Amino acid sequence: MTRERIYLFDTTLRDGQQTPGVDFSLEDKLVVMGLLDQLGVDYIEGGYPGGNPTDTALFSTERASKATFTAFGMTKRAGRSVSNDAGLQQVLNARAKAACFVAKSWDYHVKTALGCTNEENLESIRQTVEAARDAGKEVLIDCEHFFDGYKANPAYALACAEEAYKAGARWVVLCDTNGGTLPAEVSGIVSTVTKSVPGTHLGIHAHNDTEQAVANSLAAVDAGVRQIQGTLNGIGERCGNANLVSLIGTLALKPYYTARFETGIDAERLTELTPVARAFDELLNRSPNKQAPYVGKSAFATKAGIHASAIMKEPETYEHVRPEVVGNRRHLLVSGQAGKSNLMAELQRIGIAVAKDDTRLDALLRDVKQRESQGYAYDGADASFELLARRALGTVPKYFDVLSFRVIVEERDKEMVSEAVVKVKVDDNIYLNAGEGNGPVNALDVALRKDLGKYQGFIDDMELVDFKVRILNGGTGATTRVLIESRDGKGNRWFTVGVSPNIVDASFQALSDSITYKLVREGVSAT
Repeated sequence: MTRERIYLFDTTLRDGQQTPGVDFSLEDKLVVMGLLDQLGVDYIEGGYPGGNPTDTALFSTERASKATFTAFGMTKRAGRSVSNDAGLQQVLNARAKAACFVAKSWDYHVKTALGCTNEENLESIRQTVEAARDAGKEVLIDCEHFFDGYKANPAYALACAEEAYKAGARWVVLCDTNGGTLPAEVSGIVSTVTKSVPGTHLGIHAHNDTEQAVANSLAAVDAGVRQIQGTLNGIGERCGNANLVSLIGTLALKPYYTARFETGIDAERLTELTPVARAFDELLNRSPNKQAPYVGKSAFATKAGIHASAIMKEPETYEHVRPEVVGNRRHLLVSGQAGKSNLMAELQRIGIAVAKDDTRLDALLRDVKQRESQGYAYDGADASFELLARRALGTVPKYFDVLSFRVIVEERDKEMVSEAVVKVKVDDNIYLNAGEGNGPVNALDVALRKDLGKYQGFIDDMELVDFKVRILNGGTGATTRVLIESRDGKGNRWFTVGVSPNIVDASFQALSDSITYKLVREGVSAT
């Protein structure tokens, strides 16, 4: 049986940039294009030439890309000719092989947003497609608000899609712009559209306002469309766009789809799914979603001992796909719910060889469970767990001793300032380090990492990335758990935990563990 081709259109650099807090530089966009090429998508929508200086610069020259590089713009304005529409001309002159134009397909928007007649809007669609084809572009028309438009006026929404196809658009993309359409509605409407526009020329562009963007995209495929638009990790305005990462995993691994369809992403490229998703989060300077399907750190994690025991025997008992096929890995978490199976598996993963009948394992498991009863959580702090295990087995060098530390918080010129002093001993040398920060933890971090003698060169590239505090019981004397995420210059990330009735003490525990873990990771000797 010949499988049909599904084309993947990435709009991270255009629609994804609508995400609050996301603003790509030209360099950022080029890096993301490299990630997308690494993954193997078919189209990369780079942005809106003429819309801002960055996008104008991006399309000012040819860009080496395996994917079809695509410029975005609007259809011709009503009442103007193609040659007198400056925005349209920017797209037509962009150094891109394809052009994607947004067109109104809801008569309500035609009247209120464009201020023209329905017939004038259809004329703009037709003339835009013809002009782009004459300019040598592969043409896509994004039918904005198509599903809402269809529900309000089916005949006119269909007329917009048909006009684009008849004028020569390669793809007519049906957009759930407000993100409120449900999968059953998408399926029914797309099925109707395929009677007028062949599915081989239809695409889907879904937003995630009801957490249905991936489901809607798959429903559209089942109903006939053959192009899917989405973004890396589902970024986008409001609640985001369809998550292209999740869609790739499902299309590539689920027999329901693999029996009928293929994409341009083969088994080798599929192993790049997790690295690409995490590298993209790194570029955005945000922590990856641990529970993201396929690529999240918890996607193949199990906490209960009975589950871990089964997974070690037959991974398929609790895994719907093998983690390594998407570049991820299995995590058997060590926690108060864990048994020896979890512990052995995690020790094996981090490279600690120990016999199953080693009595130190029982002591370590008791220690983990006792500490978790006090508030420690090692399922989210893998670095602290590794240090705990290595200390129990006697394999962590004594790099430094903290002799004392103190923090002062004061107001200066109506600004709060924190100062920290940390006294550490390295071999026979004592270092008294001071640091200043915008809070006590920041000040302690600066002071502790200021001078560790012969180890300083190994920690210079460290930085604190994230800091989370959780109150474990009520009242001002509550026990506090602090989780710290650290990162080094190589892009490695790790998590450490501290627990204490004193938030500063808990923070300092996590900071100290973070530095020690970095030194262990680098293979630094204490001698």
